[in-house]
This record gives sequence, C-alpha cells and structure tokens, in this order.
Amino acid sequence: MITFPNCKINLGLWVMQRRPDGYHNIQTVMMPVPWCDILEIVPAKGSETTLAVSGIQINSPPENNLCYKAWRLMADKYGILPVSIHLHKVIPAGAGLGGGSSDAAFTLKMLNSMFNLNLDNEILRSLAVQLGMDCSFFIENVPALSTGRGEFLKPVSLNLDGYYLVIAKPPVHVSTAAAFLGTKPFYRENSIEEIVNLSVQDWKRELHNDFENTVFDLYPEIQDIRNSMYRHGAIYSSMSGSGSAVYGLFKEKPAEMDFSGCDVFQTLLGSHT
Repeated sequence: MITFPNCKINLGLWVMQRRPDGYHNIQTVMMPVPWCDILEIVPAKGSETTLAVSGIQINSPPENNLCYKAWRLMADKYGILPVSIHLHKVIPAGAGLGGGSSDAAFTLKMLNSMFNLNLDNEILRSLAVQLGMDCSFFIENVPALSTGRGEFLKPVSLNLDGYYLVIAKPPVHVSTAAAFLGTKPFYRENSIEEIVNLSVQDWKRELHNDFENTVFDLYPEIQDIRNSMYRHGAIYSSMSGSGSAVYGLFKEKPAEMDFSGCDVFQTLLGSHT
C-alpha cells in the first residue's frame, strides 16, 4: 500500500496565552498543500517492524521516527502485526510544514485500512494528537482553524484555486522552543478565521505570524525570502509555522526567483483536485 503524505502551511499564527502547563494557546488556519512524501507500508516478512528512509535523510534512529511511533501506538492499542515501512522524504524537515506530522497521520490511516480496524476519524484524531499537535490536522486534511495547543480543529471555508503558491525553505533549522521564547503572548478577541474570509489582498495588512519578529531577528535570510516574494509580486507572503519555510501567494505565475540553496516548491492551487 502506497500513499502520499502532503504538507501544510499556516495562514497566520497567533500566540495567544501561556498556559499553566507550560504550553501556549495558539490560533492559526492550516491549509493542506500538495508537496508530498511517499509512504509505503506492507506486511513484514519477519517478526519485527522495520523502517527504511530514502530521499532527504533523517538523522535519528527508526524508533524515534513518527511513522514507527504511529505503528507502535496502533500495535499497543489494537494488536496489529509487524509491518515494513518505507518512507521517501521529499518535504524538508525543520520547515514549519508539518511533514513528519503528516507522515504519522497517514501511517495511522494506512494501518487502519490494512488491518480493517474500521476506526472513524474521531478515533484516528485522538490517536494522532498523542503523536504531535499537528498530526490530527492531517486526518481530515482540509483547511481548518486550529486552537488550544493546536489540538482543536474546526473546518473553514477557503478557496485559493487559481493562485500560484511558491514555498522556499532555506538551509536553516529553527528551534520551535527558541521561537516561542522570543514571542510575547497576546490575546485577541477576533479570530484568524474572520481574516482569512477577507480578500487575499487584505491579508498583508491583517494576517500575521507572531513568530516572524523573533525568527527574522535570528535568521535575516528568512526575512529576505519573504521580501523577495513581495518584490516579485506576491499578494501575500508569510513564514509557515515557526519556520524556516516561507510561502508566497501570487495571482499570476511568478517570474523565476533566485532562492539559491533553498528547497523550492511551486504549484497552481486547485490543479491537484
């Protein structure tokens, strides 16, 4: 069984409050994007679950990989058999694109299908959130307002068909902890969902990622990418999550931009549906 776990971008990201448990309440709209890894899962030939990774290399042991952790979670809860997992990484890590979270969620969905567990999406979401806050988003995999620590999801109406999306990820890894450390929580009465419902032309003025000030100070090259997007005609550009990937939305196909050293993805939104 083969599937293609996709990434996401964040449309705005507000750090609202620091919680008593040390985490933060956030607010963001997440949108799926067709930049995909390749995930194959087949029954194991032996008695152990194995994980092979190709493409972009991940410097961690298999048992720390979210795909393996997803299998472990399902095995402990439902007694499923060992499998062989092959993950071909295309989505860059440390980018704020949720590639690892997507791999985990798609692993849960694949195992649910392979072993005929008949788990509904509500149960799959409850499993996914145990693996990471972004994981549950990829169960439904539709645009959604994310609140709380990121575990509460509400589907939103969003149509960006016909816009060109460009993502550039520089060779920089941004620590999420460091990004949070430099951000001052600020509670807003309104909702990012309300802003996303405005015209995209209004987003530059209204839709903000609270991590940008801190991250841009630490890594000016990330801000340079956003500035380049705007110079080349982006209607809206922002860092995704805590970085380091930056995306731009364009009404017309943009001229080629020089993002030397970056991983770059470009697509016409709506062309993959």
